[in-house]
Amino acid sequence: MKRTATLYLLCGLPGSGKTTLARRLEKEAQALRLTPDEWMSPLYGASICDPNSLDRWNDAHDRVEKVQWQVAERALLLGVSVVLDFGVWAREEREEFRACAAALGARSELIFLDEPLAVLKERVKARNASPGHAGYPIGEVELEQWWGIFQRPTQDELIPRE
Repeated sequence: MKRTATLYLLCGLPGSGKTTLARRLEKEAQALRLTPDEWMSPLYGASICDPNSLDRWNDAHDRVEKVQWQVAERALLLGVSVVLDFGVWAREEREEFRACAAALGARSELIFLDEPLAVLKERVKARNASPGHAGYPIGEVELEQWWGIFQRPTQDELIPRE
């Protein structure tokens, strides 16, 4: 009997714990985990993480997310659950992913990781200083700007969709 696949959409700002949760969910739900930051250096080289190349990083990150979504669509179609570690900051983006999942016959769950700005700043600072961190170094100013534009999910968005 074919199981119904689930799209787990992880929603939150950098430092909120998305990737940590994604790693746990991939095991618990036997799901394919797609984390864009982990693909960046292997595909574009370590220089993509240079703090002076934000435009280059953003362009490459968008490309990686597009390819990862194509992989996710195929997995969902095959009945494999997917953990999408994208952040999904805007309601419109979240709704689009969920509508696509439904069209593929998959259910979806939006999981919101909400942490105070001070906690995000501490975590991002620690991550930036971590040896081997493969992500773009995020500054406090950027994090504060993102805090202001991030669209927090409403309660109705947090209800799983069959």
